[in-house]
Amino acid sequence: MWRRTSAIVIPTLIAVGILAYMLWRVWDDLLLTLSHIEPIYLAVATGICVLAWVLRGWRYQVVLKGMAIKTSLSFSTACIFLSQTANLIIPARLGDLVRIFILKHERLATYSQGISSLVVERVFDVVTVAILGVVTLPFVVGTPEWYLPLILIPIAGGAAFALFLWVMGDRTSENRVLGIIFRMLSEIREASLHPRAMLLLGASSVGIWIVDIIVCAIVVLMFGEQIPFAVVVLAVVVGNLVKAVPITPGGVGTYEFALAVTFELVGTAPATATVIAVVDHLIKNGVTLFGGIGALYFFGDWSVALMRRSFKEGLSEEELREP
Repeated sequence: MWRRTSAIVIPTLIAVGILAYMLWRVWDDLLLTLSHIEPIYLAVATGICVLAWVLRGWRYQVVLKGMAIKTSLSFSTACIFLSQTANLIIPARLGDLVRIFILKHERLATYSQGISSLVVERVFDVVTVAILGVVTLPFVVGTPEWYLPLILIPIAGGAAFALFLWVMGDRTSENRVLGIIFRMLSEIREASLHPRAMLLLGASSVGIWIVDIIVCAIVVLMFGEQIPFAVVVLAVVVGNLVKAVPITPGGVGTYEFALAVTFELVGTAPATATVIAVVDHLIKNGVTLFGGIGALYFFGDWSVALMRRSFKEGLSEEELREP
């Protein structure tokens, strides 16, 4: 019981601590900065953020189709909403297990297909974000030294993984564990490595992250800041690469810190940089949360029970059985 509780409480305390420190250091200017929030900007940013989720749903639909799993756009989008909502609470991105189990329950997909689909999605996300960072980095002066390896390592890792998949080819094994691994590698390759899949997944991934960056740019405009678009791109890139390391649930705290540090590089006041980062993440997490609630209605009572058990007890195959 203590182990399960501490696995949630400790990362949450880390997130709260980071945010508390960021807000404490600029507290005197914070209320003045918050007074510039305008509802019209929030509404536009929220609407654009929803568009990013629809694009994510379409991309995931393409991934599943590559594994011979046919779904509707609403189904694939709801899958992502529900698992990402779980990730806002459950540390170490274990909320992704929710999506695997939904695919198993609703589409009779194997666990290996569910895991493989997540791997494809995550690899395209991280590599696309890193590539945007490489393109943008030369246009931003005075970046910390750790930015470059943070951006280059995911690209190198993605390229190495693609080469590994190509070299491995189709393999089988009588060993149960190796057999599962080989099957997953084959599923990942079929869903992502042929030309049509790479074109669709690559283009959609770029579109998803451009939209995500535009949301942040609108928040910047709301506070009347003249931050160059290249800096906004780099901030979102660094924020999401740092967020990919599952230190806190949903990357809360680490994402805001990375954004604020990047905005301060171009002379943005610490209070404004902090509030922009916090509001940007609030919008994105808020859309995620409301989408997750909608997904619960979409999937019905079974998904509600699944989410409740995932938060309280962890997930197991036995819990997937309908009452």
